Amino acid sequence: GGLLSRPIINQSIPTNELICSALLRAREGAMDPLPSPPQLCVLESAVVAPPPAPETSLPLTFFDVYWLNSPPVERLFLYRLTPGTGHDAVPSAILSTLRSSLSQALRAYFPLAGRLRLTPGTADRYELHYQPGDGVAFTVAEYAVDVDELAADGPREVARILPLVPPLSTGVGPVLALQATVLRGGLAIGISLHHAACDGASSTRFLHAWAAASTGAGSPPPPVIDRGLMTKDPSFSHIYDIYVGDLTSTEEMEYVEFSSDKLLATFTLSKEDIQRVKDVVAAAAGEAGAPLPRCSSLVATFGLIWSCYQRAKDDDEASSGDPTYILFPIDHRPRTKPDPVPDEYLGNCIGAALHAAPKDQLAAPGAGGILVACTAVAAAIEEAMGHTTSPEKMGSWPKKILEAVATGGGVLSVAGSPRFRVYDVDFGFGRPAKVEIVSVARTGAMALAESRRSSAGGVMEVGISLPPAGMQRFRKCFDDAISWHHHL
Repeated sequence: GGLLSRPIINQSIPTNELICSALLRAREGAMDPLPSPPQLCVLESAVVAPPPAPETSLPLTFFDVYWLNSPPVERLFLYRLTPGTGHDAVPSAILSTLRSSLSQALRAYFPLAGRLRLTPGTADRYELHYQPGDGVAFTVAEYAVDVDELAADGPREVARILPLVPPLSTGVGPVLALQATVLRGGLAIGISLHHAACDGASSTRFLHAWAAASTGAGSPPPPVIDRGLMTKDPSFSHIYDIYVGDLTSTEEMEYVEFSSDKLLATFTLSKEDIQRVKDVVAAAAGEAGAPLPRCSSLVATFGLIWSCYQRAKDDDEASSGDPTYILFPIDHRPRTKPDPVPDEYLGNCIGAALHAAPKDQLAAPGAGGILVACTAVAAAIEEAMGHTTSPEKMGSWPKKILEAVATGGGVLSVAGSPRFRVYDVDFGFGRPAKVEIVSVARTGAMALAESRRSSAGGVMEVGISLPPAGMQRFRKCFDDAISWHHHL
């Protein structure tokens, strides 16, 4: 539809595709597995722009500025392109459609083509600034790895997955980078997003809009681009100054040390598994004479994973009574006063739920550790709900997170949500074979999504990144817990 709907692509830097493809074919013919990750062959680097929109500056709210120095959120969507199924289109045709539909999707989400910058004439005010001609870095590459290897649930080397997500700097600068990589038997779409631009609810809405444009499906509701929605209550106006004064460094937001031997694995919980966790928690609370925590499916999932994560640790203080923490996001859109913020609001509208538990109690074998974990998670949610109407509490949580990190006891954070429906992001060649949040390898978070195996009874999918020894301990704890619950 017309000139303006076509992608505006500039700064195109094609590489020598013949050399690249020959190198890939040589690797594919090799009999022995490579000792190091294969080389990513970049075929093209381009900038895809939306049809020109008016110059716009969106001031960062206190919810946004908290993430200014955050490492980028890196998501990876893996798709199988299987011969004979109708999903085996020529990659060049697929890549062309992805590029043109990206431009269409950015028409509504044009702020994501902009850049974070210091607001001119200010010392500590930041904004997301878009001007006509701005666009999103879009890389096309080849990678000599089988899609099924990358889409497996078992432990995979993070070093083999990282090349599939494009680099993006922290602080000021572009807020979005995308990469489409042709794999053996499939395609990977990697997304790197600056968290200060928007939260997971917004970014996944953008991905659904891009997928809809790619398939020619009806466009989902457009984003609501109005930062005034976040400044209606004047009693919260001072919180920006608190947050910008307590800005965390990128290092402080990386709650774990990144190591080259890190693994990434996926664990699925069925409806029955989650119900058994709830039953075990209820029985353990009854035996201990303890109050029964409000144990939703989310609380049960977080509790089980947190307890196993603590037991997987191998440090001198793993069995001490010192505190360790869980940290997860709470969506404030439906809870803001005086009026709820629309679901389609483009930006950040999440607060934090944070709670501690003693390491030794959390790592206790059997039901005891899971009861402690679920009790702490339920308490974190209850406390966080009170932040919505309290400027004092809302202003204090960044400092509390810093204090939790400073204790050295460890922070397990959570990225993603089953509400984002990431397995519905279909660009026209089928649902994803796998979706990962690769950045959990740096932040020490658990990645959360709806299970792609819903037809087989799966409900929750959890991604965990640990070094090999820690991953082995985590898997044993998880398998033992599920098996033990099955025999109750």
